[in-house]
Amino acid sequence: MTIQEAIVARHSVRAYKEQPLAAEVVKALEKKIAELNREGHLHMQLVLNEPKAFQGTLAKYGKFRGVGNYIVVAGQNADDLDVRVGYYGEQLVLFAQTLGLNTCWVGLSYSKVPGTYKLEKDEKIACYIAIGYGETQGVGHKVKTADQVSRSAVRTPGPSRNVSDTTPLWFRQGVEAALLAPTAVNQQKFSFEYVGMKDGRHQVRAKKGFSLIGYTKMDLGIAKYHFEVGAGKENFEWI
Repeated sequence: MTIQEAIVARHSVRAYKEQPLAAEVVKALEKKIAELNREGHLHMQLVLNEPKAFQGTLAKYGKFRGVGNYIVVAGQNADDLDVRVGYYGEQLVLFAQTLGLNTCWVGLSYSKVPGTYKLEKDEKIACYIAIGYGETQGVGHKVKTADQVSRSAVRTPGPSRNVSDTTPLWFRQGVEAALLAPTAVNQQKFSFEYVGMKDGRHQVRAKKGFSLIGYTKMDLGIAKYHFEVGAGKENFEWI
C-alpha cells in the first residue's frame, strides 16, 4: 500500500482486537518514530501492551475499547509544536496504515500512566495516538467540498475564483487529499490558497480556521501533510 492509498483507506478506529503487534511491525514502527522524531524535533514514544491509559471514564465516553498500544506524542513547548505534531504524527499514522494497522488521534480521552513515557525538560504531551489491529477498518465521514476550503489569489477575467478554473491540477489534487485528513470532530477548519508564481515557483498558503473546540493547529499540520502527498512537494512551496 502506498501513502496515497493509505490516505484513502485510513479511517479513525476506536475498538481494537486483543492482538499483540507483530515483532516486525514493532521494529518498523520504532524505526519510523526515530526518523520522524529527528526530522520534527519531537519525542513520540511507542507504548505496547498497556491498557490502563484507555480504561478511564473519558475513554469509555469516547467509545474506546481494547486499546493496548498507543503512541505518546510529546515535544518541547513551542508556538509551532501542535503544527509539527500534526504534520509528523500523520506521517506515522499513514505509515502504520501501510503496515496493516489502524489508528485514532486522541486529544483528551486518555489517562497518563506513570512509567509508560519519559519527558525531557520543558517537554509536554500534545496527544496520544491509539494504534493496533482494529475490529473494523472504520468508516468515512462527510467532507466539505474543495471550493469550501480553498481559493485562488490569482486574478483572472470574470468573477470566478473556483479552484478548478484558476489553479493548477496539482493544487486541486492537494486539496482533495487534505479533505481526507482527520480533524477534531471532523470540523475541517483549514483552508488553502493558491498564491501564484514567484521566482519560478508556485506558492501556496495554508491557514487554520477558528474553533471553540481547539486542535486547529494540529489539524492544520495533518492537512498540510495530506496536501503535500496529493499535490507533490516538488510542485510548490509554502509561504
